[in-house]
Amino acid sequence: MKTYLLLLPLAFSCAVHAQKKADRKTISNLQSHVAYLADDKLEGRRTGTAGEKLAYTYIADQMKASGLAAKGTEGYLQTFEVSEAWLPGKNTHLLLNDKKMHPGNDYEIMPFSGNKSAKGDVILLVNEPENVWILNVADWEKVDNPHADPLARYKARADEAIANGAKGVIFYNGDIPAALVKKWKFEKLDLLPVPVLYFPKASSSIFEDENVTSFKVDCSVDRVTEKRSGTNVVGYIDNGAAQTVIIGAHYDHLGHGEDHNSLSPGGSAIHNGADDNASGTAAMLELARMLKDSELKKFNYLFAAFSGEELGLFGSKYFVEHSPVPLNTANFMINMDMVGRLTNDKGLQIGGIGTSPAWPGIIAESLPKNLKITYDSSGIGPSDHTSFYLKDIPVLFFFTGTHTDYHKPTDDADKINYTGELTVMKIIYEIIEHSEDEPKLAFARTKEPKMSTGKFSVTLGIMPDYTYSAGGVRIDGISPGKVAEKAGLQVGDVVVKLGNYDIKDMESYMSALGKFKSGDQTEVIIKRGNEEKKFPVSFQ
Repeated sequence: MKTYLLLLPLAFSCAVHAQKKADRKTISNLQSHVAYLADDKLEGRRTGTAGEKLAYTYIADQMKASGLAAKGTEGYLQTFEVSEAWLPGKNTHLLLNDKKMHPGNDYEIMPFSGNKSAKGDVILLVNEPENVWILNVADWEKVDNPHADPLARYKARADEAIANGAKGVIFYNGDIPAALVKKWKFEKLDLLPVPVLYFPKASSSIFEDENVTSFKVDCSVDRVTEKRSGTNVVGYIDNGAAQTVIIGAHYDHLGHGEDHNSLSPGGSAIHNGADDNASGTAAMLELARMLKDSELKKFNYLFAAFSGEELGLFGSKYFVEHSPVPLNTANFMINMDMVGRLTNDKGLQIGGIGTSPAWPGIIAESLPKNLKITYDSSGIGPSDHTSFYLKDIPVLFFFTGTHTDYHKPTDDADKINYTGELTVMKIIYEIIEHSEDEPKLAFARTKEPKMSTGKFSVTLGIMPDYTYSAGGVRIDGISPGKVAEKAGLQVGDVVVKLGNYDIKDMESYMSALGKFKSGDQTEVIIKRGNEEKKFPVSFQ
């Protein structure tokens, strides 16, 4: 008996020591994975680039080293096509009085512009010029219905000019929001028989020089189609089970911001995306290693690193349509997107708990004490689990919150909380372990969040805290030079009213934004601590 009493603490001590050693190894591996994926040499892992190839090669090698079977269409790889966009070709040019203008910087090509050329001498202020028409948008834009589709308004004016003999049309002083202009390259419209160009206010000064009343114009539009493909990476643990658990994370990021999804003002720096989503990819790789070596054999495990997420969930959408295992054998899917910034203040957000009636009980058994948890029942969200939910598969989404480095070049590896990421991994491992005690999880549809169908022409310039659920929208970051900064709003403020509209959550905030347009002035009410403050705002 004495010997037994002495050995029990010793065995416990050995187990604790072994666990600490295993944790140190996992943290070291997480650091190595993120350091590689978020290195400058990968140039931001933009879908379809050489940097993406370096990333998917690394992920495939790690899967192989962990003993995962290849489950792609070419080894571990599953290639898919991304939607095509058009770009100015090498023969696109514009000379104004022999001065070279640059597409994308000085002017934009209207999405209905013909791939045509035009030359002419233009005298401004003449009602019916010959050859090329140069039109001041300010002369007519405020007269038209400001709520109408801006492309329809511009096309109507271009049609009118063409009907009166125009061989080319140039609009200047344009005020279409930059976010809408950036989307033009994805528009597929019927093309007009002449080139049609657009100068925003910011680059229209060339037309407003009082000493210049005529222009010699030489322009040509030559649009080319950009074809891009992305690559998912898929590994598999075959335990001979009837059901499969799918664990995924996207590994692509923004590159240099070429797809206009950067939140950094100006510049073209590398966006390394350490948290978004090298962190989730690293966690997926380590869970694969842990589960391969574990005694958890009730399920098969399918691990997927998705590309194309930043462009619109392209990789996961393709995956569910070309799944390497029958989707009706999928028990559930776990998605990790931005799990590298765990803090006591924000804690962990778990989405998708309404997608199976079994989730609340399983999750309750799997959580550590003293960790703040925010729940979201919906199976729909801004990440890859959505693709699986739409195929009637229960999902969980793990997310440690946004931050001021989100979609900026400053999202680097030295800012990752690796110990916090290990905590998230352990929760997921516990959930998988406890799910072994359950039959195949029943799927449940959730109330899908109502997304406004309105076209937003303005922004407040804030980054919302998506983990906040105490009423209103808490500001997690403020874009330099935007409306919120100019008005005096601060990180931590909670927006509770915008104009006449009460803000209760993200849905009501987005709905309120849709009521305003560029140039509108209103008032925003925020809570700063226990104090309520009002600020006048002017939308740009």
